[in-house]
Amino acid sequence: MLPFRLHVVAWLITLWPLATFAVAEQRLPNILWISCEDISPHLGCYGDPHAITPNLDQLAGEGVRYSHAFTTAGVCAPCRSGIITGMYQTTLGTHHMRCTATLPDQIRPFPMLLREAGYYCTNQSKQDYQFKTPSGTWDASSKNAHWRNRPNAQTPFFAVFNFTGCHESGIANKAKYEKVTEVLSDDQRQDPLTLDLPPYYPDTPVVREDWKRNYELITAMDHWAGELVQQLIDDGLYEQTIIMFWSDHGVGLPRAKRWLYDSGTHIPLIVRIPERFRVDDQGTPGTVSDRLVSSIDFGPTVLNLAGVDVPEIMQGRPFLGTDAAEPRDYVYGARDRMDERYDIIRMVRDKRFKYLRNYEPLKSYYQYINTAEKGATMQELRRGHEAGKLTEVADAYFAPSKPVEELYDCDADPHEINNLADDQAYADVLQRMRSAHRDWVRQTADLGLIPEPILAERVGEAGSEYAILHHSDQDTAAADLGRTAELASSGPSVLPELIQAAADHDNAIRYWAAVGIGNIGPAARSEASALMTSMLQDESSAVRTAAARALGRMGLPEAALPVLIDELTTGAQWERLHAAIVLDEMDQQAAPVAKQMAAGLQYQPGFNSDGKYRVRVINRALNELNGTDHVVD
Repeated sequence: MLPFRLHVVAWLITLWPLATFAVAEQRLPNILWISCEDISPHLGCYGDPHAITPNLDQLAGEGVRYSHAFTTAGVCAPCRSGIITGMYQTTLGTHHMRCTATLPDQIRPFPMLLREAGYYCTNQSKQDYQFKTPSGTWDASSKNAHWRNRPNAQTPFFAVFNFTGCHESGIANKAKYEKVTEVLSDDQRQDPLTLDLPPYYPDTPVVREDWKRNYELITAMDHWAGELVQQLIDDGLYEQTIIMFWSDHGVGLPRAKRWLYDSGTHIPLIVRIPERFRVDDQGTPGTVSDRLVSSIDFGPTVLNLAGVDVPEIMQGRPFLGTDAAEPRDYVYGARDRMDERYDIIRMVRDKRFKYLRNYEPLKSYYQYINTAEKGATMQELRRGHEAGKLTEVADAYFAPSKPVEELYDCDADPHEINNLADDQAYADVLQRMRSAHRDWVRQTADLGLIPEPILAERVGEAGSEYAILHHSDQDTAAADLGRTAELASSGPSVLPELIQAAADHDNAIRYWAAVGIGNIGPAARSEASALMTSMLQDESSAVRTAAARALGRMGLPEAALPVLIDELTTGAQWERLHAAIVLDEMDQQAAPVAKQMAAGLQYQPGFNSDGKYRVRVINRALNELNGTDHVVD
């Protein structure tokens, strides 16, 4: 397809009378979202020398390209829940990848507000919000939803179109890749040998093939985006419509998707504003803005551009329109459960530096996640690690543990390889960003620090995940939770504080106390083994499992194993998953109960996805214990 700009002259000649009439009649802007999945800013307009993206480059030339736009997670569903509500997923309770939260009445998807203001709102067609979409969110949400279906041509519209072809499955699945890219001409294909690989990948033909597919899928997406813009032009609506292009997170490959590095959270964002809707110098064609933008800002910005009041409860900030918010000092992100594996990480990013707080530093970067392991690059990484053939940079992500804190100068080190957290020259930066992180945990009431089994219990009492930490004592509760979670990875010097926290009335605090004592391991045995043994009888399943883990790490698994088998086979869904993960982490300590663990291979109808996450973890654990290679879904 030719870039849409080549069709503009014909449109002006044939449709100018219609366009003039429409402009006279319609005062509010139409707003079009062109969204796609799993791409980083690998576009020509972002300076990528390999990208073939003429349509999006043209859009950037007529609009504003944002150089510092970031998502709140490195994976789709948590991000999309935040985009549609203008709220952090960790505030809503939609932070785990594949969960179903309950929205409180006071939080509504922002298209509902647009509809109340007279907009026709359509979505084609992905939602994936991790909560039941409230009735009235969309006029239409389906593969046929389109602005062209609005009953009155003078009704302003908000239309969302989602391109799923560049999802990680398009890289991993040859048939999908070939189908999506069949629109490409020969000169739009990539030579894998000429592409530049990130330093954390091995330079092999397999990896280069995946990297090539990523670029070609993006070019196919550019074709699709150009066709959408051309439809606006054909309908005489181009100069009445604000266009926003964005991705839901970074490239769908290892150490990018699911991660909080820039490779997973830095996204392209392009906004074209017709001249009649520009405020001050906003939307000047061909400009680049280094303003920090979070993906939760997209919805509030649409509301502001449409003249709709942004609800006070929204955490996102409008970055365009009349009375746009002050620029951000920081953007924030979170990683929580990714399918069957937990790894609680938090991110703070300013224009130059990235801070990461690893709340579970004793877990490897590359935990075994079934979906991720299907990718050819991940398989190549694992083969290279086992053969001892990876570079030091690539092999580092197979280390059995992570630093508690990571700090990167993203200008000097765009791939975030050189951790500056222990460099005294950056001590002030570290302290500043650590403080920003702590403030964010408290102010946003970070639900991700509440273990999922306990979160599930409390929803029944509170009515929604959001309500759990939003009460009169919110700041204190969130701060206490955050402080104890930090203590858990602060080492032997805080053992007395952890022992004290183990007696707290709050089971989430007790959970982190047990996790922290377990993290200390054998050094805590003399002072805390009796306490952990007593906590095997705690009223909370999550606490019992954390205490069992602690005993295993102290070298005392005998009393722990029966408790873990009981939790694995009789608990609620997330209680079973927690127990499965601990049994997997115990390696040979779990060998005496290997036969009982096999019960965890049974799917559980009624559980989320029939309880397949427990099945995956136990299958991996038994494969390693027994030297087998069984495959599960």
